[in-house]
Amino acid sequence: MTGEEDTGEEMGSVRWAFRCGSWTPSRSDWLFAARCVQPEEKDRIGQFVFAKDAKSAMAGRLLLRRFVCERMQIPWSEIRLGRSPRGKPYLAAPLKDHSDSGPELQAWSFNLSHQGDYAVLAAEQGMQVGIDIMKTTMPGTSSVPEFFRIMTRQFTAYEWSVIQSADSEHRQLAAFYRHWALKESFIKAIGTGLGFNLQRVEFHLPSEPLTQGRTLRQTKMHLDEEEQEDWIFEESLLDADHHVAVALGQAGSAHLPSPLPPPTTFTLLSFSDLIASASPLTEEDPAYWDSFKMKTEAPKRQRDTHTSTPVSH
Repeated sequence: MTGEEDTGEEMGSVRWAFRCGSWTPSRSDWLFAARCVQPEEKDRIGQFVFAKDAKSAMAGRLLLRRFVCERMQIPWSEIRLGRSPRGKPYLAAPLKDHSDSGPELQAWSFNLSHQGDYAVLAAEQGMQVGIDIMKTTMPGTSSVPEFFRIMTRQFTAYEWSVIQSADSEHRQLAAFYRHWALKESFIKAIGTGLGFNLQRVEFHLPSEPLTQGRTLRQTKMHLDEEEQEDWIFEESLLDADHHVAVALGQAGSAHLPSPLPPPTTFTLLSFSDLIASASPLTEEDPAYWDSFKMKTEAPKRQRDTHTSTPVSH
């Protein structure tokens, strides 16, 4: 993962990460960020109890707007993002993409996830995309075997055999969250919520280990016990504890490109990068900083529990 723009992005593929866990915004940065998101999003972010959640949500909105502005070439002030009933962000206006008016223009699909210390964005032209990030953390309130017992129905017997074959509890948890991120990325790509029976989907991991700095693309998905050739899964480690899965599927009747371009690695963005194309949408609201300063970091035990229970984003 580098701080430089990746060449793959020219091919209609974007992978961005922002480390919100170590972001300690100054007053001017936080107030400027608040001016650059839609008023209803600013209000929603302001309602979080914990600073960690407010920072993640703010970073996510800025990642989305930067992507729409820079890759779809829509001026920041014209971007209107909406949310589906399931909370998935989409471009509500303008409906026309400025980046190319020709018939060969392929629509962008984009998705966002934040958990642990990062917010991440994946976008792809001409393909469906879903992304999920999970941080490997010890369960806050139960032992690892008890945590797994509670989660039994989320995975197939084969997946559990793989997860529990790891030689330490930490590695078993890492395998658990790796499988969870894969399933969640697929669910997010197809736009289905928690009503989907996760046992219908089974992942078969490659023998090659997942290492930092490389993107694995060999993982296979079986749906209703049949291998799916038209879905690709890219897996990355942002650091030792943060696992990212990106699901890529065909959009409509289009087939996946052949041969596939090489996977795009994640670019780690700074706050300056996030706001490089930003323009304020609202007036400065000094009280928004006072409210942010009053937010607290989650107590240790609660924070662990919060991050170790998977949720849809």
